[in-house]
Amino acid sequence: MMGEEVRAEDLEAVKRRIEELRELIRKYDYYYYVLNRPLVSDAEYDELFRELQELEEKYPQFVTPDSPTQRVGAPPAEEFKQVRHAIPMLSLQNCFTEEEFLEWDRRIKRMLGTDKVAYVCEPKLDGLGVELVYENGIFTVGSTRGDGYVGEDVTNNLRTIKQIPLRLLSDEIPPPRLLEVRGEVYMEKDDFKRLNEERARRGEPLFANPRNAAAGSLRQLDPSITAARPLKVFFYALGRIEGYEIRTQEELLTTLPKWGLPVNPLWRKCGTAEEAIRFYHELLKMRDDLPYEADGVVVKVDDFAQREVLGAIARAPRWAIAFKFPAEQKTTKVLDIVVQVGRTGVLTPVAILEPVEVGGATVSRATLHNEDEVKRKDIRIGDWVIVQRAGGVIPEVVAPIPERRTGEEREFRMPDRCPVCGGPVVRPEGEVAHRCTNISCPARIKEAIRHFASRRAADIQGLGEKIVNKLVDSGLVSRISDLYKLTKVDLLRLEGFADKSAENLLREIEKSKGISLARFIFALGIPHVGERLAEILAEHFDSIDDLASASEEDLMRIEGIGPEVAKSIVDFFRNPENRKLIDELKAAGLNPRRAVRAGPLTGKTFVFTGALSSMTREEAKRLVEELGGKVASSVSRKVDYVVVGENPGSKYEKARALGIPTLTEEEFLELVKRG
Repeated sequence: MMGEEVRAEDLEAVKRRIEELRELIRKYDYYYYVLNRPLVSDAEYDELFRELQELEEKYPQFVTPDSPTQRVGAPPAEEFKQVRHAIPMLSLQNCFTEEEFLEWDRRIKRMLGTDKVAYVCEPKLDGLGVELVYENGIFTVGSTRGDGYVGEDVTNNLRTIKQIPLRLLSDEIPPPRLLEVRGEVYMEKDDFKRLNEERARRGEPLFANPRNAAAGSLRQLDPSITAARPLKVFFYALGRIEGYEIRTQEELLTTLPKWGLPVNPLWRKCGTAEEAIRFYHELLKMRDDLPYEADGVVVKVDDFAQREVLGAIARAPRWAIAFKFPAEQKTTKVLDIVVQVGRTGVLTPVAILEPVEVGGATVSRATLHNEDEVKRKDIRIGDWVIVQRAGGVIPEVVAPIPERRTGEEREFRMPDRCPVCGGPVVRPEGEVAHRCTNISCPARIKEAIRHFASRRAADIQGLGEKIVNKLVDSGLVSRISDLYKLTKVDLLRLEGFADKSAENLLREIEKSKGISLARFIFALGIPHVGERLAEILAEHFDSIDDLASASEEDLMRIEGIGPEVAKSIVDFFRNPENRKLIDELKAAGLNPRRAVRAGPLTGKTFVFTGALSSMTREEAKRLVEELGGKVASSVSRKVDYVVVGENPGSKYEKARALGIPTLTEEEFLELVKRG
């Protein structure tokens, strides 16, 4: 009827039929993809889906983002936008033995002052963490975990996963106004195997393991590629929720499926730590028979109010722990031991192994850490050895098998000359590491640039290992600051660069000048300064110059910094080469400062609970920080104010119990206006 006048009553009938078809298809999708109980034949389903497609093509005014037809339809993205998580997606602490787990249990009970702590245990999947946002029941934004604070917008790709409802079910429980739900996107073992077989037939590179396949599939710029991959998802945690209260993990895992969000059915509530250990051993026995890769059990305090009391440390909550399965071990042969040179000049022996599959990944290399470790384990070139993936991730040589030696094996010796530049190698007194002393060693420069450009540092996309090698080997870049002197003409002289790729890289390099102070500190590669410590330093110093002039005593006044770390930081900035590099980077336009101004909130710590009407939680946090204050995630005696919005949670009750002043949203805004 396109181009014709259509009567209002006919349009209304079309609209009703479209809604009827959508409801049917959503229902059939839920039973098929989530419950594994198909209600209709494939042919009947396809017929309904085609009818919906035809109606929406004929009447595009009725197309909505939550229609089942919209799962694949977005054009390829040029790059992923960033999404900041309103509540950080924290990592988990690990434990590897029953004694370590029981010590965690004792610590939890000491902190809570009670022996009555129930736990919920869930399989720990080896996949990719995501967060989905539903507003009034409609899926609006989906992102990866990223660094825990900022992830990548993969909304259109997540829409292609059939298990994910574009509109939450409302048959049993009306969806909340806002739901931020977190889960794990994964690929089953059999699907992974079939995908790799297809890629091998097409001559495409193979994925190393199911996790890499899931991550690579979800991070495709073209959603149609993601749609062709067999991805699945389980949900297990909340970010923010408004308009509905959930008090326990047990309640969460029984409520999410009522909204159409799948959860792993193999969860169990345990009244004691001993019950949790029994569940761990049950799941360990099932490990090989599970359809997906699982590397342990996540044990969580069930009660959300108890979680608030426990809070978090650095990047991990105190109320949860990953009880990891023993690493899977295999036998293989050491073909050679080579030496790698890192960005600080440290020489690391690496075992080159006869490729072997361990825990779902092909292992062909494993670090041996240092010469002392090689001698302690008595690992020789030509040895048969036992290997495992430590923590389920890093390949590790556990031990040699001396009984299989033939006498042709050779002992490893650390070279006295750098294998890359030929410079002298020394072992400083009191250290286990051997170091190349040549600060111009190409290997050191390459590693330093790769670290500086990495995603959690300057985040210069496109500056991977191959490009870094070309830039250094060609002589265009001999130190980090040279990146900011590159021109399009320079890049076009290198093999593999065309106009577009050269422009893209230069744009990324220019964009990196907006780096935050915390990322800049981390990017410099100061020994012992990781991401979290860089964030702490950025909270205490206004600029890189302020940090550079700090004494060991100044640094040790900061919680979490001891003598060794303080000395490392001071030594780094005393090095003339490092100071020269920082001056060059500042001249190039990288001179971030702490974005805080003195104001009425200076020195004050706030906690927010409940929904705010005039701004999002993230906007409120940013406002507090701009006025000199801090925002905490949990209530303690260190908190100055608790801001109470609509439908506050247990934080409000805890604030009253501790006598901490509370503010309404209006009172908070009035306090802000005084600045």
